[in-house]
Amino acid sequence: MIEIELDGQKVGIAEGSTVMHAAEKAGTFIPHFCYHKKLSISANCRMCLVDIEKMPKPMPACATPVTQGMVVHTKTDKAIKAQQSVMEFLLINHPLDCPICDQGGECQLQDIAVGYGASASRYEEEKRVVPVKDVGPLISMQEMTRCIHCTRCVRFGQEIAGVMELGMSQRGEHSQIETFLDHTIDSELSGNMIDICPVGALTSKPFRYSARTWELSRRKSVSPHDSTGANLIVQVKNNRVMRVVPFENEAVNECWIADRDRFSYEALNGEDRLTTPMIKQGGQWKPVDWPTALEYVANGLKQISAEHGASSLGALVSPHATLEELHLSVKLMQGLGSNNIDHRLRQAEFTVAEGVRYLGTPIASLSELQSVLVIGSNLRKDHPLFAQRIRQSARKGCVVSAITSGHDDWAMPVANLVQLPAGQWVQALASVAVAVAAEKGIAPPVAAAANDVSLAIAQGLLTGECKAILLGNGAAHHAQASSLLALSQWLSEQTGASFGYLTEAANTVGAQLVGAEPGLGGLHAGQMLGGALKAVLLLNTEPEFDSAAGAQAAAALGKAQMVVSLSPFKANMAFCDVMLPVSPFTETSGTFVNAEGRAQSFHAVVQPLGETRPAWKVLRVLANMLEVPGFDFSSSEEVLRGIAGLTKGDALQVSADRLSNRTTAGIKPNGEAGAPVVAGIYQLDGIVRRAPALQLTADARAAGTQEVAA
Repeated sequence: MIEIELDGQKVGIAEGSTVMHAAEKAGTFIPHFCYHKKLSISANCRMCLVDIEKMPKPMPACATPVTQGMVVHTKTDKAIKAQQSVMEFLLINHPLDCPICDQGGECQLQDIAVGYGASASRYEEEKRVVPVKDVGPLISMQEMTRCIHCTRCVRFGQEIAGVMELGMSQRGEHSQIETFLDHTIDSELSGNMIDICPVGALTSKPFRYSARTWELSRRKSVSPHDSTGANLIVQVKNNRVMRVVPFENEAVNECWIADRDRFSYEALNGEDRLTTPMIKQGGQWKPVDWPTALEYVANGLKQISAEHGASSLGALVSPHATLEELHLSVKLMQGLGSNNIDHRLRQAEFTVAEGVRYLGTPIASLSELQSVLVIGSNLRKDHPLFAQRIRQSARKGCVVSAITSGHDDWAMPVANLVQLPAGQWVQALASVAVAVAAEKGIAPPVAAAANDVSLAIAQGLLTGECKAILLGNGAAHHAQASSLLALSQWLSEQTGASFGYLTEAANTVGAQLVGAEPGLGGLHAGQMLGGALKAVLLLNTEPEFDSAAGAQAAAALGKAQMVVSLSPFKANMAFCDVMLPVSPFTETSGTFVNAEGRAQSFHAVVQPLGETRPAWKVLRVLANMLEVPGFDFSSSEEVLRGIAGLTKGDALQVSADRLSNRTTAGIKPNGEAGAPVVAGIYQLDGIVRRAPALQLTADARAAGTQEVAA
């Protein structure tokens, strides 16, 4: 530790830190633009000039290392005049259009100019103009004349997103930030550039000119998409979601969110929203009131159960539904005498798990890995924020290895890549196990031949302290998922690496916790999607898009006597008989459990649209009409309190004794397996699929092209 004096205050700071770090620790504000705590130092805005004793001129706080006994002044005339001079230079070419600027009210330049800018400018010449650029459907670069060349966006692309999509061309007053060759910005994390831009140069294209920041109410929420559980601030005006930005949580999403977390809100007020219950009569959809719709469903379920038995009833539930909704779905089906319920719609193997499958390590530890083996995942697109953390590990020297089919660019160095059809993944992982056994001089768990790549992967797993084996969505949905898990478990035991699933959806872990899987004698998702039921409840899911059965699911479910769809959208219209409008995550309270087992509760941020009702309330009323006991809940918090397996500590967590990736399954390296069904980045769930801007991105267009080609 080094001790310096900052504005008369003694500050202890680690060697190698900068004056800016010391100021942050001491709670002293130093004006800055180019500095960002998550990005490298560029020191090109010079706004953070401070007065350091024994130095002849002001020095940039962000780039000046601390030394023992250093004395720093941030409020002397020397420091303030230097900062004022820099501000004058920054404003020379900056357009004075604050009243119409989309960043007005939350602009860092605007705020600092109030304290350090002059009341009048000495610059009387014409200001420069930068040509308008079109970089895609998410980010607007219409006013790059406002750019102050802080290069935060450039460094974000290089260091966090892993793709240098923006750069600075030319010099002097001709300098400008651009993509070069008229390319678009296609990173799955690109929206974060909007947040870190200190001026109005990069703004949100979907949000552009729709509201002023001071008109918006800000409410915390949690992302309903992938298993990160990213913390959000949802900004609302007139009971309408206008914008979504990150809420900083270092243990989960740091200060970033993925583009699907940021821009999917567009679907919440789209034309496809279902706002009133509807019943199909004579092939035509008729809007009805809630009592009529629920009575129709209750009578239908009673009649079908009486005619065909309770085993003819079943529920297919989404792992994107809240913990409370899933819990009540399970209780409802059990109360009706059926064990037919499942959330594993995309899986091909339906073995009974011995515990709640999860990541196997804290999310934050992904940033500190020294070696990682990823199996069956397009990491960058399936889990953008996990990929970002592993990318930071790779920048520090982490050995990244992968076993996958088609390897898209992960925007990080992959040291060892095994690229094989899915049917050969088990054999490839067995080769790694054989290599580990050879390195340790022990018997391998299965017969296989090692090769140079498997040996390199084995050596990576055998070195270092912090290492992980991560099974992706493809591995979870694989026909030989149990063999992949068993081999991963053996490798974990021999190498000391953690092992677990990246988990697909916002509540995959939660769905397992509440038992949203078939009980004794119950049918799994594959059987239910094959047409084995007479009555089906669909909770927040569209089997045609959300299941391994695909289009065949629609044909099979169409043969059932009754299909009830509980969804925020006009979904499953081709084969369902009743549509009940239930609230998306912004219009209900609930809980999501992320990949590491962290339970995060949230409240509604807007009132339900039209006649929409929270799904937990709909399930409660339906259970009451069906005379199922144990459904006397008055709030989602009350439902949550009735769920076993959660413990309170620093955060609400799934109990450690419930979380387990251990398996006793045998290893079958020569089994048959086709390609697992994995959703595309912007096809993961119904909200994302209906977000217009996201569906215009390069990733969405590429997925559409592949579907057409297939």
